[in-house]
Amino acid sequence: MMPSAIRPTAWAGFVFCVLMMTVALMLEHVAGLEPCPLCIFQRVAVIAAGIVFLVAALHNPKGRAGKAIYGVLGLASIGTGAFIAGRHVWLQHLPASEVPSCGPGLDYMMDILPLRDVVSLVLTGSGECAEIDFTFLGLSLPAWTLIGFLILSLAALRILWLAFKR
Repeated sequence: MMPSAIRPTAWAGFVFCVLMMTVALMLEHVAGLEPCPLCIFQRVAVIAAGIVFLVAALHNPKGRAGKAIYGVLGLASIGTGAFIAGRHVWLQHLPASEVPSCGPGLDYMMDILPLRDVVSLVLTGSGECAEIDFTFLGLSLPAWTLIGFLILSLAALRILWLAFKR
């Protein structure tokens, strides 16, 4: 017996990614909150997960291997985003004396440094990433983003489960 179709789960994951990006862009363009470099990297991870879910929904593979590939790719992008969001939350909870100093802006770093060095510097964090500009229900935006990634991981895990269920 062939495992179930992944299309509904993939669509749900894609819609959730669109929702996450809509909130992020509204907070930036309507509320005026400027994203720090770690926020931008989290957005890239959300977009990557969204692309994986969209392609999975459109493709709707019937075989186990195709489903497993989409599940693993989804988990990889979601795991990367969750790591970055977790790092961001950790930076926000450092004592003021341990917060790294503010570095150059992301645009400047992208212009003068190789991508690998930019990623390394951004993940090290800077003072601007440690600031908490907005909270909702007592949680910062990176904390909410981390929760979003954990919810998204359920869709990717379901796709993997559908790939291997008998």
